[in-house]
Amino acid sequence: MIRVLQIVTYMGRGGLETMIMNYYRNIDRNKVQFDFLVHRQEEADYDKEIVALGGKIYHMPMLNPFSKSYFNALDSFFKEHKYDIVHCHLDCMSAYPLKIAQKNGVRVRIAHSHNKSQDKNLKYPIKLYSKRLIPKYATHLLSCGKAAGDWMFNGKPYTILNNAIDAQSYRFDKQIREEMREQLGFNQEDFVIGHVGRFNPQKNHNFIIDVFNFVHKKNAAAKLVLVGTGDGQKAIKEKVESLALSDSVLFLGNRTDVNKILQAMDVFLFPSLYEGLPLSIIEAQAAGLPCVISDNVPPECIKTDRVFHYSLEKPLDFWANKIIEAAKIEKNDTYDEIVASGFDIKNNANKLQNFYTSFCYGE
Repeated sequence: MIRVLQIVTYMGRGGLETMIMNYYRNIDRNKVQFDFLVHRQEEADYDKEIVALGGKIYHMPMLNPFSKSYFNALDSFFKEHKYDIVHCHLDCMSAYPLKIAQKNGVRVRIAHSHNKSQDKNLKYPIKLYSKRLIPKYATHLLSCGKAAGDWMFNGKPYTILNNAIDAQSYRFDKQIREEMREQLGFNQEDFVIGHVGRFNPQKNHNFIIDVFNFVHKKNAAAKLVLVGTGDGQKAIKEKVESLALSDSVLFLGNRTDVNKILQAMDVFLFPSLYEGLPLSIIEAQAAGLPCVISDNVPPECIKTDRVFHYSLEKPLDFWANKIIEAAKIEKNDTYDEIVASGFDIKNNANKLQNFYTSFCYGE
């Protein structure tokens, strides 16, 4: 059996982490086992499941490219733990663990791009510099999609690994829809708009609330469901209160039943500032939902005929009208479309397994 080291920030319930877990659950763990090197000390959402599946979790200090102690900790780790394959999911910062892996003789060093940009904060210039180092230390480059690969790897060849899902578990089910709407306190007349994503600048929650405010003025039965957590959640809650929308907005936090919550929605709203290839859009389409997204989301994520993308430069009233129009589309079963598009996890897990084993068994 091969043990592959997955290098991540932490295994919280975000899109990147959920994608890794989709592969982990469906790969043949008698042939390939995952261990995790994380950069947080606290326990994360998926940690217990990782251990139950046979994985090991190792903790590093927070990644700091200017910290000698961080590199010393990495060096000590790779001296004590021998891996033939490391798979790094730190986007622009992947070069740093891969550099130390290379130094310690790790043969296969994979960098995986999950985004086509980064937040424009004080760290942005450092990230732009750091991503240029990745091809120097990686032996293989993977990406969730074309936009993310082109941006991250600067023209170097890469392989796309789909952000695949268990399409069957998201399949539209009228009974589950009725049960979830009742659980969440919705009646038949309520118009439910939903979003799944971390509360960070990339996901554009301020815009979501502004648009919902316009929708609510047009339809008092409108409800907004927000799934996820993050540093920006407190400010968004305060904004909702200031607009007197608290009775119409549900903050559900991290959930293990996103596949069921999607069934309760009428429209999925996703106005991100940038994305790689978002898992949540694939999930929403698998649930048969009409999706209204920004044109910053790569069009390669569109797998059904019920995705509509618009510029964030358009007025809020325009977005509100498009959301209301999209809700008129009847939900139906899109399972076959998701499978045909290559985003069901079963075949993709076999591809990744064969990719890993080819380095050790020559398959």
